[in-house]
Amino acid sequence: MTLLSSHLFPFSAVHRRSPASSTTMNLFPWNKPRKPNDTVKFLHSPLVQRGVRLDERFVTRFNVPANAQDLIHNVGATVGVLGGAYALVFSFDDLTRRNILDQGLSRKLVHILSGLLFLVSWPIFSNSSEARYFAAFVPLVNFLRLLVNGLSLVSDQGLIKSVTRKGDPKELLRGPLYYVGILMLCAVVFWRESPIGVVSLAMMCGGDGVADIIGRRYGSIKIPYNQKKSWAGSISMFIFGFLVSIGMLYYYSALGHVEFNWENILPRVAFVSVVATVVESLPITEVIDDNISVPLVTMAVAFFIFNH
Repeated sequence: MTLLSSHLFPFSAVHRRSPASSTTMNLFPWNKPRKPNDTVKFLHSPLVQRGVRLDERFVTRFNVPANAQDLIHNVGATVGVLGGAYALVFSFDDLTRRNILDQGLSRKLVHILSGLLFLVSWPIFSNSSEARYFAAFVPLVNFLRLLVNGLSLVSDQGLIKSVTRKGDPKELLRGPLYYVGILMLCAVVFWRESPIGVVSLAMMCGGDGVADIIGRRYGSIKIPYNQKKSWAGSISMFIFGFLVSIGMLYYYSALGHVEFNWENILPRVAFVSVVATVVESLPITEVIDDNISVPLVTMAVAFFIFNH
């Protein structure tokens, strides 16, 4: 069973972990080797060798170099993830056109699922230090698409209708643009070597996204210092942000990318969730968008709490 799973799932924890590249470690301090008793320890993808495990006869016959295998792997992963992202948006657009889903609910479900599925896709990419940039190319495509439509250089009415609240193209230059910008930032800066990016995206997508849905439907009791936010929304943000964060950390643990102590990690993620929930509830939306304030504060708090 172990041998079978190792062949079917090349990212399985049965494979040997390869060391982090010196370039990555110099750029991002959280990639440095951690003490054995650290709460969280992210590692590179547990591959036996760098790149894709191509069929040995193919490699022998055509003598495919390791860097070419790695390139093929990452390009294929990029195409697959990009195709999945477009399929997700198209599916919800179609449900909206058929009046199966309300436009506002459809927009929020895309907000939740697109970021989380992007986070889930990271182990698909190779173990090379350049893999993060291939992954970041997926939100970059959407970033450029939002930019040209928001500036009215082109007009994609389907995109404008599905992403904006009032149908104004300029809305694309705010929340949606910040959202994909945070996806790129987490992929390039944190990637798989740190829990910071994982928890930040979990709070922005799972926590904040669910809070809006629950708050609009059941948020009759408002928070005293912000009448635009409700207790139901804030409570749901804390619960779902915490659960999604732990679920994602468990997912990476199961694949062998991270090791953590349950007793230590649970209260720390809970504390980060509380802080992110408080920030989301503050009456500052007109000054700074939730897609900026929530993930950036989460990154700062998570950086401190996971490194102490």
